[in-house]
Amino acid sequence: MPPTRPENKYEIQLTTYNSKNMQLLDGKKTSEDIKNEIAAEVGAMKAKGEKVPHLAAIIVGNDGASLTYVGSKVKACERVGFESTLIKMPSTTSETELLKKIKQLNQDDNIDGFIVQLPLPEQIDTQKVIMAIDPSKDVDGFHPENFGKMALDMSTFIPATPFGILELLERYGVETKGKHTVVIGRSHIVGRPMSILMGRKGFPGNSTVTLTHSYTKNIAQITTQADIIITALGVPNYLKAEMVKDGAVVIDVGITRVEDKTLEKGYRITGDVDFEMVSKKTSHITPVPGGVGPMTIAMLLKNTLLAREQRRLR
Repeated sequence: MPPTRPENKYEIQLTTYNSKNMQLLDGKKTSEDIKNEIAAEVGAMKAKGEKVPHLAAIIVGNDGASLTYVGSKVKACERVGFESTLIKMPSTTSETELLKKIKQLNQDDNIDGFIVQLPLPEQIDTQKVIMAIDPSKDVDGFHPENFGKMALDMSTFIPATPFGILELLERYGVETKGKHTVVIGRSHIVGRPMSILMGRKGFPGNSTVTLTHSYTKNIAQITTQADIIITALGVPNYLKAEMVKDGAVVIDVGITRVEDKTLEKGYRITGDVDFEMVSKKTSHITPVPGGVGPMTIAMLLKNTLLAREQRRLR
């Protein structure tokens, strides 16, 4: 019988590259495994008559990508048996109105954790909003109290995307001890926390970390020395094959809509990595889509489960 024809580009990547030494870090599959594990825990809670986790999300405005992402979070809650609340506010919402809504969620005992979808409209100070969230309900892990605890290796909520990357490295058994990790990008959401987490004691961690950014000179020279590269720039196909040494591990956090009129939707999702060429040199690599993205949502659910457990023990 002839081989089955892959249904989409993601499956083509799996078919083409899994036959080589490179291993695809499959975030789509791994996230489903995690959701199954969480669903089993929620099922056990229900069987005992316990309250199940409740995640709320606030979205301000009508940004298409943000609406899609929040919608995926709500569906994920339904999938694992969580309760969920979606609060939509107009783009004209004032900072005072948003802070008032956050205060209500802080005081609502039915809500275990909540997020405020970023970016926010320009009239709202993002830092004020993050500071207003109760750290015990901050399942995004952005509050300075939680970020500080993470930096000190204390138990806390790890930002969902870095948490997802750690989980992928752990579940695929990617060795990090004594390795040289290069992080490209220094955002508070991905780059900076990853630089801290990869240098922490334990696994994944214990690597020597170089944090690069827009003012770093000779980035290509640095990345060619890296055992692990984590890139979170949002620049399509930035990381080329000549910037990567043989056998490196590459984690692509970038996600950009690139115009493509040959597709019905008019665009394609592209990562920071020139996947086709770079994957030929790597030992492990994440695809885009289907890599870090699905893991982010799965780990947000995991943080919410942790928040519920912490509140139950109070």
